[in-house]
Amino acid sequence: MDNTNYRWSNKQIRNHVQVLNEDKKPHIILKNATYLNTYLHQWLVANIWIYEDRIVYVGENLPENSNEYEEIDCQGQYLVPGYIEPHAHPDQLYNPLTLAKHAGQFGTTTLINDNLTIFLELPIKAAFELLNEFKNIPSSMYWWCRFDGQTELESNHNIFNNEDVISWLKHESVLQAGELTGWPKLLNGDNQMLSWVQETKRLNKKVEGHFPGASERTLAKLMLMGADCDHEAMTGQEALTRLMQGYTVSLRHSSIRPDLDILIKELIELGVQKFDRFFFTTDGSHPFFYENGMTDELIKMAINYGIPLIDAYNMASYNIARYYNMEHLHGSIATGRIANINFLESKNNPTPISVLAKGKWIKQDGIDTNEFSSLNWGKYQMSPLHLKWTLLEDDLIFSTSNGIHLINNVITKPYESSIDLDSEELSLEHDESFLMMVDRNGSWRINTLLKGFAQYLGGFASSYSGTGDILIIGKRKTDMLIAFERMKAIGGGMVLAEENHILHEISLPLTGIMSNLDMSSLIKQEKKMIELLKERGYKYNDPAFSLLFFSATHLPYIRLTPSGLYDVKNKEVLVSPIKRGK
Repeated sequence: MDNTNYRWSNKQIRNHVQVLNEDKKPHIILKNATYLNTYLHQWLVANIWIYEDRIVYVGENLPENSNEYEEIDCQGQYLVPGYIEPHAHPDQLYNPLTLAKHAGQFGTTTLINDNLTIFLELPIKAAFELLNEFKNIPSSMYWWCRFDGQTELESNHNIFNNEDVISWLKHESVLQAGELTGWPKLLNGDNQMLSWVQETKRLNKKVEGHFPGASERTLAKLMLMGADCDHEAMTGQEALTRLMQGYTVSLRHSSIRPDLDILIKELIELGVQKFDRFFFTTDGSHPFFYENGMTDELIKMAINYGIPLIDAYNMASYNIARYYNMEHLHGSIATGRIANINFLESKNNPTPISVLAKGKWIKQDGIDTNEFSSLNWGKYQMSPLHLKWTLLEDDLIFSTSNGIHLINNVITKPYESSIDLDSEELSLEHDESFLMMVDRNGSWRINTLLKGFAQYLGGFASSYSGTGDILIIGKRKTDMLIAFERMKAIGGGMVLAEENHILHEISLPLTGIMSNLDMSSLIKQEKKMIELLKERGYKYNDPAFSLLFFSATHLPYIRLTPSGLYDVKNKEVLVSPIKRGK
């Protein structure tokens, strides 16, 4: 197959036409199919012919010769287009392959993915080879192009250089730029970013915003600069304001912002009756959030909260395909489209009993058909971490009283501590812990304090972070060292230690960021880690997001970055990194 536009070769197109000439046999015939016709906004009955990965006919006719193809009588079922996730972060402990496989079981057959981890971790040649590899799986995989690392990287301009960014933008699998976490720089005169936005528009691709709390005037300015869509509305009024300023609005329901019920209720109360410029996203939630489903769960909520039935399905498929200029391939059951089809037992239950992805059964009569092959990640330089340094007792000297106060899953405030730092362990009477970020290569460390993460935590080490550097948290320095050494030994991951032994770990052998476990196994491991952290005083629902966003300078107010403990509002380093020996 060719590229994002999914242009079939001349020979393949001739074969598709020969199926209708009955010189070639279709592979699958779906007889008596009650299907959602997204153009007429109606449920119609037709016979659907599929050849390889393409729908080649939808209508009343059947082939004259009924031999040599698979024939499915769809009587009593309802067929809808495969769902599309327009804003996936495919490296949130899972990896792109395990996410796609899991999502497919719930009917999400197309993912539009963040490229940040691949961009930061891989040389561009290896990254593009990996993107091409993903074309061979049953799911349809598309990508974004980031313009910044959403933190204060030491050599940001060298990493996000013009040559690499433009190469990504031009790549056939890339549908959009963004998400624009660095939009304040854009507003404040960053012409490099504006040029990239302009190039995105010239290529007829989309620009995805990340504009939490933006005023109406700011939204208008960003629309003038080229933004097309934003997923950060937290109320119905915020969603409506975006719509009024010309945006397409992605309604989010995620593990840290489960807002869909509020958004829909308030939009309906505000009198919204037309939903063509809305769609859904789960915004890169962590594994536990996907235990019972993905986009199908959002469609259920939309139906339950008053979105008309067909609108709800379109918000998960057709609206997204049309927005990304790929309606000729996705989002409908019609001649010429990719054969991504969900088979439902009821119009009101969007969780499919069977799923076709690129014309292959990935789920049939409730059973996973295991159509996804494995991937040689090592070939693409996605290997376990090999840390050639160790953490020393001298590294665990804490002298600053400046710290980070975690006040929900991801928002932090600065605070000044009054506790005695000259000890091997901190009291369990308060919720302050030691916090370190150590360079993955071992060349620097930042030591500070963390309030509000946990009260009874021995030691916790994680290679899963927003920068790829190592985070170490704890009350007891010996447990912090034990957790680190175990994390190092398993090639990256999350490790919880207490009283000199390991309580629980999640191995992340793909660059210390992603697991290679299937999603159901990973969900069990993550849920156990969450349970253990909550028992030790973690008050929120998604500790992996807390770890990920400690470095995220697109959020207020105080962040732990490779440049130091960073005051986002004042653009000031409060605690600088300390060079360390290997």
